[in-house]
Amino acid sequence: MVGSALPTELVLGDLRIETPVVLAPMAGITNAAYRRLCAEQGAGLYVCEMITSRGLVEGDETTRKMLVFDELETVRSVQLYGTDPVYVGKAAEILCADYGVAHVDLNFGCPVPKVTRKGGGGALPWKRGLLGEILEAAVTATAPYGVPVTMKTRKGLDEDHLTYLDAGRIAQETGVAAIALHGRTVEQAYSGEADWDSIARLVEHIDIPVLGNGDIWEAGDAVRMVRETGAAGVVVGRGCLGRPWLFRDLAAAFSSTPTETVLPTLGEVRAVMRRHAELLCRHMGEERGCKEFRKHVSWYLKGFRAGGPLRHSLALVDSLADLDRLLAELDPDERFPVSELGAPRGRQGSPRKRVALPEGWLDDTDGRGARWREDADEATGG
Repeated sequence: MVGSALPTELVLGDLRIETPVVLAPMAGITNAAYRRLCAEQGAGLYVCEMITSRGLVEGDETTRKMLVFDELETVRSVQLYGTDPVYVGKAAEILCADYGVAHVDLNFGCPVPKVTRKGGGGALPWKRGLLGEILEAAVTATAPYGVPVTMKTRKGLDEDHLTYLDAGRIAQETGVAAIALHGRTVEQAYSGEADWDSIARLVEHIDIPVLGNGDIWEAGDAVRMVRETGAAGVVVGRGCLGRPWLFRDLAAAFSSTPTETVLPTLGEVRAVMRRHAELLCRHMGEERGCKEFRKHVSWYLKGFRAGGPLRHSLALVDSLADLDRLLAELDPDERFPVSELGAPRGRQGSPRKRVALPEGWLDDTDGRGARWREDADEATGG
């Protein structure tokens, strides 16, 4: 399959996605407004911010408030976090029965210490038996609704404790529709380079679709990853920060008639910024929406010549009228900074000195019957 024609769609069970591209859930980023913004740019699957299974089952107010969908969001997709098969199964059923979700993804890739310390996220696949229990519970719960379950994972804890091949096999055996692999270990977090060779090895190892994740900064990166690995599609996270039009470029790259990428001018970026803020205000109210928008300013303007005082003012914006006044100061004819093409975006950091794990975690690779109770308000990504 490597080097063959590019896929033009993504098939997950009975669900068909027009473009083989998935927006990765990112805490505080992939809310209903941002998902709508990305969907307006190009076709794909846009995943809600990660929620905890326990929080949903126990009726946690914050968790339920995160399950907001735009009126034009026809394919609702949610990522669940959990360490207990019972909670995960119940949460998956609630998503299908009460929220009309069409796709459930399970997070086994988060590298954050507060999560891995409790055996969750990227730590959990070390317990192969427990992983199987959780996947089976989710698949069983969603099957009556015809909703596919996928999972996201990493290579392993570190290079000496790799789990991704076993995770792929277990996913296939339990009826999971696809697996997304971030080509980094938990120890690496977001540092260094993603290992795309591991994605290719997983593709060869299992029969269900594999989605590649890691270091997709441009549409050309996605095309190269699929050609080099044989992946069925890609998962895009940090690469779209301040660049929702990346999904337009990706849709074009994976279409049956690919077109050349056209870089936006600052005027076009300015229009997307205004649209983003407008959508946030529509969903959250103007005061909170503007506050949420502030975090995106530096990403949108990365590499442009906009001066420090203007950037500072934009990062303090508290109304759409104020935003309009400030955006008018940007030069609409300024060209997109080509120096930013292919450059990493968002968090990177350094490798972990060690992976935070529960006491004795590495002593047993099965874990069936064990329960690590996650907090109801865990919210991150992987």
